[in-house]
Amino acid sequence: MAKPIENNDDHRFQYLIVRPEKGTIWNLLHFSVSGHIPSFSTFIDTKLLHENNNNNNEEQEETSSLIGPIYDHRWIILVSILIRKIIAFFAKPMELFGFLVDFVLNLLSHNGNLLGLLHNFIHGQVVIPERGTETFISTIGQLDGRIDLYKKRDLKPEMGNRALMDLCIMASKLAYENAQVIKKIVNHHWKMHFVEFYNCWNDFQNEKSTQVFILCDKAKDANFILISFRGTELFDAADWITDFDYSWYEIPKMGKVHIGFLEALGLGNRVEPDSFYFHLQMKNRKLSSSIDVNVSEPLYSNTDSDSDSDLSSSSETPQVEKKTAYYTLRSKLRSLLEEHRNAKFIVTGHSLGGALAILFPTVLVMHEEMDIMEKLLGVYTFGQPRIGDRKLGRFMETHLKQHVPKYFRVVYCNDLVPRLPYDNKTFLYKHFGECLYYNSLYNEKEVKEEPNRNFFGMKFALSEHVNAMWELIRGLTIGYIEGPEYKEGWIRILIRLIGLVLPGISAHCTTDYVNSIRLAKNSSIQMSSI
Repeated sequence: MAKPIENNDDHRFQYLIVRPEKGTIWNLLHFSVSGHIPSFSTFIDTKLLHENNNNNNEEQEETSSLIGPIYDHRWIILVSILIRKIIAFFAKPMELFGFLVDFVLNLLSHNGNLLGLLHNFIHGQVVIPERGTETFISTIGQLDGRIDLYKKRDLKPEMGNRALMDLCIMASKLAYENAQVIKKIVNHHWKMHFVEFYNCWNDFQNEKSTQVFILCDKAKDANFILISFRGTELFDAADWITDFDYSWYEIPKMGKVHIGFLEALGLGNRVEPDSFYFHLQMKNRKLSSSIDVNVSEPLYSNTDSDSDSDLSSSSETPQVEKKTAYYTLRSKLRSLLEEHRNAKFIVTGHSLGGALAILFPTVLVMHEEMDIMEKLLGVYTFGQPRIGDRKLGRFMETHLKQHVPKYFRVVYCNDLVPRLPYDNKTFLYKHFGECLYYNSLYNEKEVKEEPNRNFFGMKFALSEHVNAMWELIRGLTIGYIEGPEYKEGWIRILIRLIGLVLPGISAHCTTDYVNSIRLAKNSSIQMSSI
């Protein structure tokens, strides 16, 4: 890790990091019962400023709320830490279970489902699926087997174009697959040009946990370049822990940013908080070749990878596969925009991928990469969690709302993830951009904020579970009403049944986001969840 470059503005940076691994369940119980601050401070690493004389009243209120009444909102922090501890405890079983589910689902699909598998077993002809091949489909892909685009002939590189929105949600869904599957679908089904797939390094998690791919609509003279981030994987504990994280880092004059998402882009490590300053400071945004930032070749590619001049490493140092998402994408995007002079770029993603999709251009703005930002066509996110505070939103809206909106945040009904992290005066996480909200009838409405913005609470509990029952009935009948392409298989119906208990998880699946875009009905009336 390179040392931060010294700067007189360093003292202006603030952060709050929640570290569940640094305390025990006893610390949580002791604090929740007695309010013993030292028991709770074990989990918290902070650098907060008390002097804010130059801020307006709203910003003073926001900052003071972070310094003082953590005790008053302890239940939110307690629940977050507890959930993250539970997920971390089951991380290995989740990984093994996910491995088994992926294998079993592919084993069934490769052999014609259960009866076909029995037949092949009897005749000694069982087809064993191989991971990483173009026939091995993720659990997300098994939940919704649609791969073809909807009304592709109407596709235009314009924000608001329905066919473009469909491409974005399908690319967001496709990002959950391996590189071979992505290449096959992009090249042969969508008749577009697959560029690269990257498996990127997260220094805090000490693993390659950020996946992203790039495509162009044409191999030559492309009209647009699309970047799609992979979202929260069903059985990946690290992804879910990131979604429930409330840690933030503040950039002066810009706002607070979710630390977990910064780490996913490779822009720091909470173990060394100054590393965020090192990567985010604008005065030193053009990293010199002497800085140790590792960028390796793409995992799978149709083209040779271009290395950024500001990221090159010494020829004596062998390249290691610790490429980080932000620098790798910035380098490749720059070269693609030079190759396709008339092209603009789109960024998209579902869930965690949606957070990274909007954070990527946010960091480009922070680094004053305006030559690249001028080529931004737009950002579409689906089921995206919050990435920062109101101040960050105000800062970015000036860059994303020029003549037409460039950022659309799509939310389906009771999806839990867009309601995370919690939005109140303690944590200050706020959505920004244009919100396209779809209820369970797939009615579309542009709203400032989705209903029940924090999800939890008795006020909405009954309607959420009633809505989940309706979604189960709809899932069983939609194939007969809307056509066979909308028919839901037994795996999706099983998730609908789980949704009777956990409606926010069931509503997060990509199926309803694809249906929302394809079956959207405009609504002029105020909508409830159902």
